[in-house]
Amino acid sequence: MANKIVKAISSQRTNFILYIGFAALLLLGLTLGWVSDWYYLLLLPPAALVGYLAITDFKSAFYLFLLTIPLSMEIELPGGFGTDLPTEPLMVGLMGIYFLYVLSRPKEMRANFIRHPISLIILLHLSWILVTTITSSLFIVSLKFFLAKIWYIVVCYFMAGHLIRSAKDLKKMFWVVFIPLVLTVFIILIRHAGYGFSFRDVNKVMYPFQRNHVSYAATITLFFPFVLLARSWYPRGSLLRQGLNILVLILLVAIYLTFTRAAFVALAMAAGAYYIFRFKMVKYVVILAIIGILGGVWYVVHDNKYLDFAPNYDKTITHYNFDNLIEATYKMEDISTMERVYRWVAGGHMSIEKPLTGFGPGNFYNFYRSYTVTGFTTYVSINKEKSGIHSYYLMTLVEQGFFGLLLFLFLTFYTLIRGERIYHQAKNKNDKRVIMTLLAVIIIIDAFLLINDMIETDKVGTFFFICLALLVNYDIKTSTSTPNRL
Repeated sequence: MANKIVKAISSQRTNFILYIGFAALLLLGLTLGWVSDWYYLLLLPPAALVGYLAITDFKSAFYLFLLTIPLSMEIELPGGFGTDLPTEPLMVGLMGIYFLYVLSRPKEMRANFIRHPISLIILLHLSWILVTTITSSLFIVSLKFFLAKIWYIVVCYFMAGHLIRSAKDLKKMFWVVFIPLVLTVFIILIRHAGYGFSFRDVNKVMYPFQRNHVSYAATITLFFPFVLLARSWYPRGSLLRQGLNILVLILLVAIYLTFTRAAFVALAMAAGAYYIFRFKMVKYVVILAIIGILGGVWYVVHDNKYLDFAPNYDKTITHYNFDNLIEATYKMEDISTMERVYRWVAGGHMSIEKPLTGFGPGNFYNFYRSYTVTGFTTYVSINKEKSGIHSYYLMTLVEQGFFGLLLFLFLTFYTLIRGERIYHQAKNKNDKRVIMTLLAVIIIIDAFLLINDMIETDKVGTFFFICLALLVNYDIKTSTSTPNRL
């Protein structure tokens, strides 16, 4: 009895000290912020609270990180670097906490997760990024890229795989992300309505949640399969089911109003992939895709055929009507499409220059200008935004060499082939729904990566690695009586 009283008093003292400490820090932040005009000092108390939460209960801190993804802001830092607030600092903190957790409780790490082929491919991919960082033409830029890749993989793959292991965890993840995401969608739709939902003004309404309409489209499109999945969790006619049905329609409208061609293509590919997975055709589609890629590359390279696709400078303009944009796209007179081609051509020449290890992660922008072809120039080729190559696959080729590209393609294709097997070895209907949802999200992200390079962003890359981790968890769950083979 005496021991219980002592423990209770000790606990009360600890809580009292914590409350006093937090109050003192809050007062200090308010005072210093007011006196010095350094208002970011007001972030000291919440930062301390998050730090304490991460140390005492990092699962809650992980869900807090997920909560901030739809609300995060991209900011520029001195020296040409940038970061996402508050997600990137949270990821760094969570990575440190997770490393300490692994060191203190190594027996809780699942060997079958770490030794899973997808995990091993990811680690090999990360190792090659380290190699190309060491050989990089600009080491500091590549080092930042490599470090960012580490905390993405540690937090969004390994930590997510450790924490999200049940249907209850998945539902919690969904609602933690979906509620703030819907909030941003409504805010953007209301702002966009003020401009008459015009295509011309769509980028004006994105700040501070999104960089542009493409990033916004990718975020809500990749999360759309999760919303469809969530409907199945609740009985027909229930309030939550009806609410989700309404939100499905609102999200479809929101996706259309992004005026993003990649979003429409990605949704169509995900819908088609459903039948490909159902009827076990993934291997055949992958083989056809590889043949198509090799055939396409040979066609444009042979006899410099790619030069025939050079745009007419005077006719290649920005279109402010979406219908005109669609028409201009297939006529190759759309500025955004042809500016992509301009950079893709430069990327092709760069890959020939350094085929083995590339120019180093994050270095396309720093070196591409001397490899451009004048005939493909558009009036936005000055690239004031300092944007990249607009194709993650080409970016990987240019920055990490042919082996780096092959590794990422292997990760992509292997995941889809393995995912088909996981889907069919699952006996539970609910498990099948979740697995198909994860594969649909991966397909949507892969589709966006064809003409965008957003996997390094918090709003896309996090879900890519989380879906891979959850897919591995379902493989472990469903393969207990199934031989571990491709």
